Amino acid sequence: MDRLLEPFRKGPISEGGAAEQVGVMEREVSSPTVAPRQKVRLVFMGTPAFAAIVLEGLLRDGWRVGGAVCQPDRPKGRGRKVVPPPAKVVAEAYGVPIWQPSRMKDPAFLEFLRALAPDLVVVAAFGRILPGEVLSIPPLGCYNVHGSLLPAYRGAAPIPWAIIRGEKVTGITLFRMDEGMDTGDMLAAESLAIEPEETAGALTERLARLAVKMLPGALEEVVQGRARLVRQDHSKATLAPILRKSDGEIAWSLSAEEIRTRIRGLDPWPGAYTHLRDRRLLLWKSTVVESGRFAGSPGEVLEISAQGLLVATGQDVLRVTGLQLEGGRRMTVGEFLRGHEIEPGQKLG
Repeated sequence: MDRLLEPFRKGPISEGGAAEQVGVMEREVSSPTVAPRQKVRLVFMGTPAFAAIVLEGLLRDGWRVGGAVCQPDRPKGRGRKVVPPPAKVVAEAYGVPIWQPSRMKDPAFLEFLRALAPDLVVVAAFGRILPGEVLSIPPLGCYNVHGSLLPAYRGAAPIPWAIIRGEKVTGITLFRMDEGMDTGDMLAAESLAIEPEETAGALTERLARLAVKMLPGALEEVVQGRARLVRQDHSKATLAPILRKSDGEIAWSLSAEEIRTRIRGLDPWPGAYTHLRDRRLLLWKSTVVESGRFAGSPGEVLEISAQGLLVATGQDVLRVTGLQLEGGRRMTVGEFLRGHEIEPGQKLG
């Protein structure tokens, strides 16, 4: 991990130095020098809570955000009530003009963006790849805030997938966007340790706070024409595809540790689930127990107590301590057992 971050350490990178060691090349940003941040015209693009934290950080830091671009309002929850995305809520609170295009090449949207005349565009979890027509508008470029240490975990869901795949460290990468999917040259990167019990929701907030700390200095370098970009080593790229609801279904043939990381990585959405008597059962908290005296086929309930359900897996045993039956609320196993019956030998799935 240190080798991935080495090109961003302070000081010049000499020939044959750190950048070469990790298979990347450094280059200067050819950008015109602009006045201080209060005079730089910035447009922000982002949608979920991660983006909302980043946007508010920019506004509080004194950046002149002339417009915010978000995904359209969408129905959510059991009542399917249409709600605005979190970034839109922040933009409205600060009086920032908002545009929610259905298509990035919509002529009306492109006209709106050109009328704002941004010097710089900052993107955070927007959910769409920007076409060349958008990328070419700001003279200082479009910079993305990505929730991984690129080139690892390119794609829409880097934070959940890092937890699901058992990573111990992740981070934030700021990079100048091109027309590829998270393939642009890197401006800055910082690592962050993943806590042993951390969920995707909790890690998302911590990474957003890290991005807020990183952005002012990095953007100042861009604005003053002093930024140095590092090319990604595309041969080391891995992907973090968009999550689907079906990704939450638990395969009990996996090891207990693999299931535990999925439970953490899929919290809060889509949630890791199995089935109990044909009803969906979401699992929210768990620990791994060595097989020891336990024996059973994957998915079999081995033991039941208020401290948890012991379930057989492909390797070791999973102790489930937090769950939720569809239509209900999250609860401990002790609370669940007061209103529902589960018997040893019963199969989940």
